[in-house]
Amino acid sequence: MTTVPSGAPAGALVGPAGVRATARIVAVPDGRGGTALPALESDGPLALRRLRPEGREARVCLVGAMSAPLGGDALRLEASVAADAALRFTTAAATVALPGRTGAPATYDVRLDAGAGATLCWLPEPLVSARGSDLRQTTYVELDAGARLLLREVQVLGRAGEPTGRLVTRLVVRRAGRLLLDQELAYGDGCPGWDGGAVLGGHRAVGQVVVVDPAFADRPVPARVLGPSAVVTPLAGPAALVTAVAPDALALAGVLGPVMEELGPCPRPQGGGMRHSTPTYSQVTSAAGADEAGQFAPRTAGAAGIGPPMACSRPHPG
Repeated sequence: MTTVPSGAPAGALVGPAGVRATARIVAVPDGRGGTALPALESDGPLALRRLRPEGREARVCLVGAMSAPLGGDALRLEASVAADAALRFTTAAATVALPGRTGAPATYDVRLDAGAGATLCWLPEPLVSARGSDLRQTTYVELDAGARLLLREVQVLGRAGEPTGRLVTRLVVRRAGRLLLDQELAYGDGCPGWDGGAVLGGHRAVGQVVVVDPAFADRPVPARVLGPSAVVTPLAGPAALVTAVAPDALALAGVLGPVMEELGPCPRPQGGGMRHSTPTYSQVTSAAGADEAGQFAPRTAGAAGIGPPMACSRPHPG
């Protein structure tokens, strides 16, 4: 039987395997040179908050309304940016994948699309794979030929002083119906060689930045090395992929930030902020949610993601 636990946000469906939740963003031109958000639908742990716009750009922040993803959860986040609209998406903190009661993997699917003349800046904070967790994350992006994209994904393998859980991520980007990028990464138990010298070489933070801009058709991005563990690779289209590894998330931010500033299509926010909201990673190594032994962590929830968490009725086994 599916239940809504006491203290859980409205719409959170919790079954024997975990939470099922889908959140949705729709961005359209507002007719005054800006972008409106006719649909901003939160669900379960995925609480969306409207931020102050910057120029033509609407801004949305995801606030965690309960600890997620736990093993067995199935989360989905959708965003659609209409022609000539602009959307910047961020998250309030790192996402921490945690073990669940049943041992089942969690899934987190992101589906994005952008129309002609649209600009989409998708800049979530890092995904942290805690010990004992098992997460399959997929991000699919569909772009019109005239759309611009800046997308950053960062994976942190284990919190401070702990091994990683199992994490499989897939990133697919299509433009005008043609494939630009289809990349799968796998870490942890059951993924041979992931920590060897040919892959991570002992590093624990991995980042990818995808930039798509029609302007690159006239001035392609050249391939180049950014340092001992980062590279810019042009894609088969007006696009580039930046890949980097680092000992920790803070070092990784120092590598990705400057190249995002150089290549990214998003305008600089007012007030002197970082152009692309380079993450502070303040909760990456200290994020709470699982106990020290990496066992099942009870679900917690806060009203609208604000204030102290409230315990939900997802008890420990036994």
